[in-house]
Amino acid sequence: MAHVLVIGGGIGGLATALLAARHGHTAELFERDTRAPGTALDRDFFGWRRPSVPQAGQPHALLGAARAVLRHELPDVYEEMLRLGARERHELDWFDVRPPARPGDEDLVMIQARRILLESALATALRAEPGVVSRYGEPVTGLTAAPMPTAAPGTPGTPGIRVTGVTTDEGSYEGDLVVDAGGRRGGAERWLTAAGCRPAVVERHRTGLAYFCRWYRLPEGMDEGPRRPWAVTGGAFAGCAVFPADNRVFAVTLFVHTTDTTRSALRDPAIFEGAARAFPPGEAWLALGARPLSDVLATASLDNRWSPQADERGPVVSGLVPIGDAITHTNPTLGQGTSLALWAALRVARTAHQDPGSERFAAEYHDWAVRTLKPWFDFQVVADSAIGERFATRAVRSGTPREVAALFDCALEDPEVMRARARVRHLAEPPERAYAGPEIRARVARWLEARPDYAPRLAGPDRGEWEKLTTG
Repeated sequence: MAHVLVIGGGIGGLATALLAARHGHTAELFERDTRAPGTALDRDFFGWRRPSVPQAGQPHALLGAARAVLRHELPDVYEEMLRLGARERHELDWFDVRPPARPGDEDLVMIQARRILLESALATALRAEPGVVSRYGEPVTGLTAAPMPTAAPGTPGTPGIRVTGVTTDEGSYEGDLVVDAGGRRGGAERWLTAAGCRPAVVERHRTGLAYFCRWYRLPEGMDEGPRRPWAVTGGAFAGCAVFPADNRVFAVTLFVHTTDTTRSALRDPAIFEGAARAFPPGEAWLALGARPLSDVLATASLDNRWSPQADERGPVVSGLVPIGDAITHTNPTLGQGTSLALWAALRVARTAHQDPGSERFAAEYHDWAVRTLKPWFDFQVVADSAIGERFATRAVRSGTPREVAALFDCALEDPEVMRARARVRHLAEPPERAYAGPEIRARVARWLEARPDYAPRLAGPDRGEWEKLTTG
């Protein structure tokens, strides 16, 4: 049994402490905020100011990968989310008649809910969990560390420094493993430098995208919005997506390039709504008479950041591992963040008994992260690069393979191609494997042959219309 110290009380931190306890360990959680998420969902979601969690008010996608962790490892949390009003949508329900089921289809289900539902369900479970101490209003201010003895021949890496605990304004706390779930704005890098660690290698890719979101509630008695369209649609310079959530709540999101001169106008609710209605998903949902619940919420300066506390020699420290945004912060375009955080939390819980302060533990965790998390980070980088370049140049790249665009359009009509696309979307299978099978390639090829004049679909206003919409 290990004693795990968790820095940060967001989704990753809550899940790590809870999973660690349920795998036989003890845990202490340290959170800057003075309070935990409660069950007054609207009050907490719309009225709780959380400057250290800027993404808290933005839409979240709970993909099949996250749902699988909850169902199999934390079934009470999963059931509590449903009780609080979360809904589920199977990807193959895009079609009027769902195709015959195949093994694995059970993982192609998205939980539609605001972030606060998952946080509330995790916090409720954590309060009742023996062996967990939650220290709200007590942020970590530093780390306690000691030099490692000379590594034995053949041991992986040479961290040199072993973290043994954390410090707060209230005192010092010792543990067998420290988990950094403090997000991309946490202080771990600074604290490790102060402890004498060599700097880790950080990989960062700017996306050039800005997001504008507004929350709405469907009219009383209308439990569901349109079955479609709701997914992301876009043109050469802007896009729109609708995120159905819980309790008749949904979000409409517009995204543009950060250099777009019309960007600031989208903060105006009337201009935002007019622009959103110019896209099929926005028009379909806003036409239902939904009531606005928020102002227009903007977020920018988004990037994809891989920061595994390692360099070419291996991990730079032992006794501390990063999870969630502290290791892989991904732009919300693909909604991967929660799933990757839950995977890392589960990995920690399952292995914390294996000498967690050792160099070997740090090296094995790093190797796992590179195998398991990094491919999805890389996939996000490629996807965002294509979107960012398109929006910046206001044109679809002439070099984009016709077959790539065709695969996504074909999926809207072909259930087998949709299944392959959904397996990638829900992190069940990497794209290079899901799309490479002969059946999928043949189906897309036949679809293209039947459409000799096919060109990638662009939905939404042209630039002239957009300029008129955003000038009021």
